[in-house]
Amino acid sequence: MVVDLAMAELDRLHERIAGRFARTEPRARVRAYVTGLAAGLERKNGWTLAEQAGEVSPDGMQRLLRRAEWNVDGVRDDVRDYVVEHLGSPEGVLIVDETGFLKKGTRSAGVQRQYSGTAGRIENSQVGTFLAYASPRGHALIDRELYLPQSWTDDRQRCRAAGIPDEAEFATKPQQAMMMLQRAFDAGVSFAWVTGDEAYGQVAHLRAWLEERDAAHVLSCKSNDTLITTDAHQGRAAQMIAELPARAWRDYSAGPGAHGERIYDWARVPLRIAWRSGRGHWLLARRSIATGELAYYVCYGPRETTLADLARVAGSRWHIEECFQQAKGEAGLDHYQVRDYRAWYAHITLSMLTLAWLAATRSSVHDAGAHREAKGAPVPANTA
Repeated sequence: MVVDLAMAELDRLHERIAGRFARTEPRARVRAYVTGLAAGLERKNGWTLAEQAGEVSPDGMQRLLRRAEWNVDGVRDDVRDYVVEHLGSPEGVLIVDETGFLKKGTRSAGVQRQYSGTAGRIENSQVGTFLAYASPRGHALIDRELYLPQSWTDDRQRCRAAGIPDEAEFATKPQQAMMMLQRAFDAGVSFAWVTGDEAYGQVAHLRAWLEERDAAHVLSCKSNDTLITTDAHQGRAAQMIAELPARAWRDYSAGPGAHGERIYDWARVPLRIAWRSGRGHWLLARRSIATGELAYYVCYGPRETTLADLARVAGSRWHIEECFQQAKGEAGLDHYQVRDYRAWYAHITLSMLTLAWLAATRSSVHDAGAHREAKGAPVPANTA
């Protein structure tokens, strides 16, 4: 039953993106590519995907990524709309983060020795900035940008050799995040909050940009960030939280984890001398019950937002980590063997499409099971 539902869902998704392909050959091959990405292959590269599809060489799969005529960014937009259609909720959260792709050599677009969160250290790698969507119905990646270090954008000859267009300019990861968020805003994505880690939260102009668009957000900040309270008291984040009385702290869940609910102590301090109509600003703190370790967040949102609301949004950031883990484990996000700029975007987009298909299928299976349970019928076993 589950397998049949999944394949029927893939048929609908494939039909949805069909108009992005100029010819029938790449249109058919992309379905085989996505099916292969979701298959239980140890490695999901041109050779293994071709063999899975019954082809004698990887040429067709490589051509799909590098030269075939199809609208890669159009499929990206289809993935976003598909995710929102299946997982969308007024409680949705947009999450920004990056992940690394370890590489050898110096010719892959954007590669250099740089910090990779995947490795937890400086490694020769590419880095992609991503936007995820999460709601009570599930989570998936909906946008992506390849980070091009300035050492690349300053060397146009090197860029051309890797297929990077002349109009591609240097952009910081927060700037890439704003580009992707703006695309989501323009598309009318249903969401309530934006969240991200310190790499984005410590960027004041990103927070100001979100506030100008009245986009509620919970963004990690540093303990030594200087802030101003509603009574004009200025101090560092850690100092402000240290001055709170014990009664200011409350236990709330940051969401379910691998071993049950992730319970932390939470507290907040109102910020800013003046609030705009109906909106508020807070410094949020999370404290580990086990170790006492603290984390801090700068928040903006509706005035009636509760401490529990902020805790839930802060905890939702981990969904993008789950997206990366699932996309790499189930959809071959990091299995590519391409160097070309366009091929990177093509593969990453199809991996995102695969992840979206799997997330939508899980949501449909859950809904079907809940419907049957509500009617008192037995829920069939997972036969996938």
